[in-house]
Amino acid sequence: MTDAPPADLTGTYTIDPAHTQIGFVARHAMVTKVRGAFNEFEGTAHLDGADPAKSTASVTIKAASIDTRNEQRDGHLRTNDFLDAPKYPDITFTSTGVEKLDDTHYRLSGGLTIKETTRPISIDFEYQGAARDPFGNLRVGFEGSVPISRKEYGITWNAALEGGGVLVGDKVVLEFEISAIKQD
Repeated sequence: MTDAPPADLTGTYTIDPAHTQIGFVARHAMVTKVRGAFNEFEGTAHLDGADPAKSTASVTIKAASIDTRNEQRDGHLRTNDFLDAPKYPDITFTSTGVEKLDDTHYRLSGGLTIKETTRPISIDFEYQGAARDPFGNLRVGFEGSVPISRKEYGITWNAALEGGGVLVGDKVVLEFEISAIKQD
């Protein structure tokens, strides 16, 4: 790994889906958490080391690629009760701004669109470093997360629990472990 600060890494990058995880965590039955991921996505970013505010990023996630390691649950999550993947195949994020918080932390703001509803979010990312892989590619890594309310995106399905409460919590934490490759 190189300790090169992001300032030395200006350029356009493509997310490497084989080495990137876009996941989520949601409360289930008010007593545990369910973790999952999206297996199909693509994204690009332009990093501007001299002026991080000029950096940009965009990501498209295939809703049908949701994977919680339980096919019955995944099938339900793909229906209109949740993501309605046949009607709304893409979940998108497009940045509107980047703020440098310190030498390794950045706040990426933008619009997250789920089921044609776009809401502003801000994701705090930590720069993990940069390295040349065995194929000569320059890679950068960033990790971050952000809580969202699924109700704000029109995802309101739920079931009441006998002892009180609901089956699925409203808060979903989106988690990003990004490996991106610099393009020539």
